[in-house]
Amino acid sequence: MKNKLFIILSMVIVFALGAGTMYFFGNKMFNKTTEKTINEIIEKRDVTITDNTGLAEAVDKVYETVVMVKNYRNGRLYGSGSGVIYKIDNQYGYIMTNYHVVDESTSIKIKFFNEEELTGKVMGGDKWLDIAVIRVEKQDYMKKAEIGSSEELRMGDTVFAVGTPVDEEYFNTITRGIVSGVERKVTVSVESKNDWVMKAIQIDAAINPGNSGGPLFNGKGELVGINSVKLVDSQIEGMGFSIKIEDAMEYAPTFEEGKDIERPLLGIRLVNATETSYLRNNGISVPEDIDYGVVVLSVERNSGAEKSNLQKGDIIIKIGKEKIINQAYLKYVLYSYKVGDKIEVTYLRDGKEYKTEVTLTKNNG
Repeated sequence: MKNKLFIILSMVIVFALGAGTMYFFGNKMFNKTTEKTINEIIEKRDVTITDNTGLAEAVDKVYETVVMVKNYRNGRLYGSGSGVIYKIDNQYGYIMTNYHVVDESTSIKIKFFNEEELTGKVMGGDKWLDIAVIRVEKQDYMKKAEIGSSEELRMGDTVFAVGTPVDEEYFNTITRGIVSGVERKVTVSVESKNDWVMKAIQIDAAINPGNSGGPLFNGKGELVGINSVKLVDSQIEGMGFSIKIEDAMEYAPTFEEGKDIERPLLGIRLVNATETSYLRNNGISVPEDIDYGVVVLSVERNSGAEKSNLQKGDIIIKIGKEKIINQAYLKYVLYSYKVGDKIEVTYLRDGKEYKTEVTLTKNNG
């Protein structure tokens, strides 16, 4: 009996030792295999393991380039916005902001990251583009932003905005988001009218009053846009829009010299084809099946349109290959041309489609 118990006990001990040994070496081998597999996956898929600093390095890179813009009218603070230093020369620093931030100001103050304030001079701007340039005396602490490319942005790319939303208490607030859309055609409100369309970057980062004129940066801290609340539809939440940096920089040298953008003139008074009541009051009737286009109310003297075949009652439906939906889209398409350009205008008259050529003249309005 004792011998039998001894044999059984010995077998149990041997089994336990064997199982333990197998578990130890097997687990070690499994861990090595798993580690090797994970490393291979990372190497093959180019996976980058990051820490929790997020955009901290990019923010550090750009924070000192962002300013607060204060609009004073007759000695009183009327409103404020944001801006970004995009250029520094031997004498001056140049700040880009929105046109509506500085519009009708009698004086401008610029607040920098170090709490310093300087008097700025509005050099020029454009209400349709909603971009303006301010000049200040150069200081040693000034730093300019690195210009990036909005053309390289993709849906889902990380971006962040820096600005002073609401009031000075929230000076240089950071809001982070992603690119929700590129090349969005957004209607801009100018002089309380929705009469201008602009291509913009759509983002989900918060853009509030006071953020206007502030910069939009990509994940590398490169300037890719200028934010504007005027591009935000009041009926939509969670959407922000930014003017493409290429559009802003194209005209920056013009504004620096105090010059205006030379806008082309078609040479007609017009109204949307959908405004049937107004048209009837002007003795013009539009077919019921027409739901887009603009109608010629009159042709201006000494304009390109006067030398074309356009006349009162014609319905313009295309310029070049671009469909003209309404007045806002007509300006959007027209302002992509230059003074002196010849454009092909497609229009409807008495139910038939015609084409005519118009030479664009200068428009200072």
